[in-house]
Formats: sequence, structure tokens, C-alpha cells
Amino acid sequence: MKKLLTKGWIVCCGALFILLIVLDRISKVWASNTLRGNPLVLIEGVLELRYLENTGAAWGTLQGMQWLFYILTAAFLVLVVLEIMRLRKYDKYLPLIYTLTVMSSGAVGNFIDRLTLKYVIDFVYIRLINFPVFNLADCCITFSTAVLVLLILFRYSGADLDYIIPGSKAEKDSR
Repeated sequence: MKKLLTKGWIVCCGALFILLIVLDRISKVWASNTLRGNPLVLIEGVLELRYLENTGAAWGTLQGMQWLFYILTAAFLVLVVLEIMRLRKYDKYLPLIYTLTVMSSGAVGNFIDRLTLKYVIDFVYIRLINFPVFNLADCCITFSTAVLVLLILFRYSGADLDYIIPGSKAEKDSR
């Protein structure tokens, strides 16, 4: 495997991580200040912006179980950082590192809401299909999860997956 020659990817990942969190925060503050009690119809019958305080997870599941989200998010972030530190050795895993960065930014964006507000601000509603209200952090998590699946299916071979998954045979052999 080819080693990474520069550390510029660290700056790019850090900048992407911070940018997505800042954009999420800005969008949520805007939604909180603008949309409370005043939904904004962008495309009649299709797309609306409406303010919602979500104390649960996706589709409103696990309402009021903030402690569970604190634990899961913290554990997820620790695992992602450890995995990125392992994967950074090879340029072949750069797409995976960027994907994990985007996913982590979404997790942190919603985590900030949970810590400071005790709920997550959601505001994008696709009326056409009555899709649950969501936010930019949710988009980061969903998009990066889809990319992760595509990477696993089409980019990384069995040997790569053995290395990616900590504790696997290939990971032990590389020590």
C-alpha cells in the first residue's frame, strides 16, 4: 500500500469538520430565530422549513433518552478518531477518512444541541412524502452513511476490509 506523503489531509479534514459544524449551527440558530410558529413554504406541497424540537433520534424514536445519546455519541467519536489514526497510514483509505469526518461532524452538530438545549433543532420538512423533519447534521450523517456503504461495496476489497475492521487478521499482521 502506498503511504501518505503529506499531512495536508489533516488540515482538509479538520477544516471540513469545522465548516460543517459551523454551517449546522448557523442553520439551527436561523431556524430557531425565524421559523418558530412561522413555517416557510419553499415549494407548495413539496418542501417546507418548519421549526421542531426533537428530544429523540430519527423519526422521533427514543424520546427523552438524552443520556443514551451522550454515551453513544461519545463512544462513536472515540472510535472514529482511533480508526482515522490507524487508517491515516495509507492514501487508499482517504475516501473513508473523509466519509468518517463528515459523519462525525453531523454527530457533533446534534450532540451540541443535546448538550446545550436538551433537544435537537430540526427544520427541513419534505411534505411531498411526509418525511420526518431533519437538519443539516442529519444530512451529513445520512449522506456519509450512504457513501460508506458504497465504499464498502465498490472500492474496498476483502483484504482492505480486514484491515479497516480493528482486531481483524490483516490488522494484526500489519503490526
